[in-house]
Amino acid sequence: MFKGGFLRVFLILLLFVSAGLLSCQRQVSSGGSESVAPDFTLNDLEGRPFRFADTRGKVVILDFWATWCPPCKRELPHFQELYEEYKDEGLVVIGIALDREGASAVKPFVEAHGFTYPVLIGDKRITATYGGIRGIPTTFVIDRQGRIVEKYVGYRDKQVFESVIRKLL
Repeated sequence: MFKGGFLRVFLILLLFVSAGLLSCQRQVSSGGSESVAPDFTLNDLEGRPFRFADTRGKVVILDFWATWCPPCKRELPHFQELYEEYKDEGLVVIGIALDREGASAVKPFVEAHGFTYPVLIGDKRITATYGGIRGIPTTFVIDRQGRIVEKYVGYRDKQVFESVIRKLL
């Protein structure tokens, strides 16, 4: 009985470890084919509506994150740098914060770090719209036609995003 129980626990642990390793790998939209990024409207930190449809014709980095997430905090300055460097060439960076406290937690964080790209307050609806965000950071790179060309789960270096967006700009 003990051997069977040990084997069962071992297999369950192996399944969780495998799933965790897979979630940190580069992911492209299902089947390797590009899919259209779903449209949405969310409020920014001032409570004003931001329409994703208004970004058509631009290359978009769409990042799901939270203020309490260490890998997110490491990645966010890269997005600010990319935004500053490439915004005149057609790059838009959009942060979707998933903090439960909403703007009251996110706005002071954004201001303290000097982020100038649009930061929106996310909810369960937007995470479901984008396939059920299971871990953060989760970042989508979207081309000028509104197609998702890359999806990353977990931290990535600035160069990873830069190499993708430079091809799209």
